[in-house]
Parts: sequence; structure tokens; C-alpha cells
Amino acid sequence: MTAVTKRTNQALKSAKDTTIKLGFALLVAFSLLLSASEANASSRIKDIVTFEGVRENMLVGYGLVVGLNGTGDNLEDGHFTKQSLMSMLERLGVKSTEAGLDSKNTAAVMVTASLKPFARQGSRVDVTVSALGDSDSLLGGTLLVTPLIGADGEVYAVAQGQLAVGGFSAGGAAETVTKGVPTSGRIANGAIIERELNFEMAEMGSVKISLRNPDFTTARRISQAINAFLGSDTSRPTDPGTVHMDIPNSYNGNVVNLLTDIEQLRVEPDQMARVVIDETTGTIVMGENVRISTVAIAQGNLTIRITEAQQVSQPGPFAEVGTTTTVDRTNTQIDEGADKKMSVLDDGVSLQELVNGLNSLGIGPRDLITILQAIKSAGALQAQIEVM
Repeated sequence: MTAVTKRTNQALKSAKDTTIKLGFALLVAFSLLLSASEANASSRIKDIVTFEGVRENMLVGYGLVVGLNGTGDNLEDGHFTKQSLMSMLERLGVKSTEAGLDSKNTAAVMVTASLKPFARQGSRVDVTVSALGDSDSLLGGTLLVTPLIGADGEVYAVAQGQLAVGGFSAGGAAETVTKGVPTSGRIANGAIIERELNFEMAEMGSVKISLRNPDFTTARRISQAINAFLGSDTSRPTDPGTVHMDIPNSYNGNVVNLLTDIEQLRVEPDQMARVVIDETTGTIVMGENVRISTVAIAQGNLTIRITEAQQVSQPGPFAEVGTTTTVDRTNTQIDEGADKKMSVLDDGVSLQELVNGLNSLGIGPRDLITILQAIKSAGALQAQIEVM
């Protein structure tokens, strides 16, 4: 074998090895791309469900804000503000009279807060303070001690502190400028938890998993993912919004670890074909599963525009008769939508094709709402319409 032949064989072998390596690299890259696509399409269980017992509780209270710069309630008109102020002063040992309460530095407010899950005694939560009377602004005010009660009438927190108000109002006799809402403010960490909600997760024998968007298919996929992870039939969907899971023996007394492992599992949520319409703002949101049967659409508006204008009419130069006067000129324009054509949407078109077809007619959001409702009435829209 000559030297030339050897070099040729080596070159062919090197090229073959390079081709094999390149093909393997492309295969790996495609696999990674496919797995990344599947991962992006799926969601963690913790992002689409809530677990039994892990929930917030609403708190509300009535209180007084003091220290306002003449922007508080009018005590002559706001009888409940005056009564609250007098009751507070009496509890503090001050005997007041109605004639002496004429200040506008006090405002009656409602205080709201959310009691976080498993909040412990002594921890703090944010509160929102909103004016209840005719106060002009709560800027610079201080909330006095206000008990916050739950739905059962028990006091769970106590709020107090300096208000942070983002809005303001200023002006004079002829003009007033208002930014934001000056009659509402917040107090960061303004309430202290005084009572805890007793809920022991460690003693639970089963857990109910609630779906944020109930769906039969999603509930079954969650149950299957949990059973595959635990290696036993410990969970089952009981309805479209609930999955019942029994605590395995290996997790007895350690439910937190079980939920930590479960919530990291990934499933692909399913959803109904739905079109959500907000007629107030003209917003339309359509899911990817929306389909349209064969239908023809034509849209045209008759627009009549009448413009009135006045022009000056005067006699010619050196005319012996005539006076200068104004005359009306009317310009009428009629648009019958002749440039709008009928569009045919084929059976089973996708969301993108539907949007492209309607946009080709020059249809705006307002007209699109009417067209979608008409398509639904014709039985050609295979989706549910929800009007907000």
C-alpha cells in the first residue's frame, strides 16, 4: 500500500469520525431542546394547586386616625366619628363634651389585613387603612390601637402606627390637583399577631389538594404524577377541583417533607377552550384551544359624518348694494364600508388563523367582541365565552 493510499484512508476515516461526532452532537442537542420544550409546557404542582390548611384569613377592624392637618372628618356631620372619639377619650379618663369636639384632625377608618398561613404570635403583618367618613386626606395621620377581628368575631391582631399615603390633594379656590387616592394608606408591619390559628399538619392522615383552575384532566394528571413518585396508589381525584392524597407510612408525622416533594413534580395543565371578554375596556383573551367551524364573516359599518362650518360672504369691490354676512356650509360624507370584504374561515382554524383572518378585515377590538358573540350564537365557535 502506497503512502498516498494510506493518507487517503486516514483522511476518510477522520471525516467519518467527524460526521459521527457531529450527528451525535445534533442528536443530543435535539433531545435537550425537546426536553426543554416539554419542561416549559409543564408546570410545578405548587403553582397550580393549594394544599389543605395552607390559606390566608381576612381580618378587619374599625379605628381612628389622628394628627391630620385639618383634612379629617367633619364632626358636625360625621356622628359616628364624634361618638368614637368621645368613647376613646372616656376610656382614657378624659371627660369630653360635644361642644368641645370641633377639630378636623381626626378621621374614622376601616383597617384590613390578611393573616398569613401559620402566622405565629408576635409576628407582624401589613395593614391597609381606608377613610370611612368625609375625610379629604389621611396624609400625616397616625392610626390608634385598633383590634382586628376574624370571621368568628375573635381578635387575632392589633394594629397601630404611622400611615404611608401615596396620594395627595392640593389646590386653591379655582383649581384642585389630586394624585392617587389620598384617603387610603398602608402601614408596613403595622399589626402584631395576638392569636394563632391552630392547625397541626404533622397529625394529618390525608391531604386534600385543591386546583386553582378545576379541570378533570389536570386533576387526573396530578394524581398520576403523585402515584408515580410515591410508587403506590395513594392519591385519587374526587372531583375536577380536588385530589385526595393519603399520607404514606414513610411520611407519617412528616407531612411537610411530603408536600415539599410533591409540589416540585411537574404536570401539564389542561384547560377548556375559553374566550374571555371585558366589554368595559375592549379586552379579549382567547385560549390556544379555541377552534372555529367553517363560517363566513362580513363586517361593515355605515358612517355618516356631517361637518358644519361658517364662511364669510361679502359683496365685490366697489359694489353699490350688499352687506357682509356669514353663511353656513354643510359637508356630508357617507362611508358604507365598501372596502370591507367577506372572509371565509375554514373548519378547525387555530387561534392564530382566527386572529389573522379578522385582522385582515380591519376589525377593531370592539367589533371583534360582537363578531365572536355572533359566531358563538351561530354554533361555529367551539369555545366558551365569558363576559366580565
